[in-house]
Amino acid sequence: MNRRIGVIGIVIEEPRLVSEKVNAIISQHGDIVLGRMGIPRPEYQVGVVSLIIEGTTDEIGSLTGRLGNIPGVTVKSALTTKTLQKEQDHD
Repeated sequence: MNRRIGVIGIVIEEPRLVSEKVNAIISQHGDIVLGRMGIPRPEYQVGVVSLIIEGTTDEIGSLTGRLGNIPGVTVKSALTTKTLQKEQDHD
């Protein structure tokens, strides 16, 4: 399977209403998440989450699609244009 690496940006309006759903979906796709940073802004009723991911386009699409279907959640992604291949050790 061809894998790609990239970043997903998630903006959450009214996090107190949907953050449980967002966190559950991210956890269900935890095998493709390399890193996560979340910035709450309760004074504006907004939260921002960035994910560093590595996965197939199907795996990444599943994650972003499910997140994007939550009302008040905006999702954008940027992925490498080429697929990843691990270098083999030469002993």
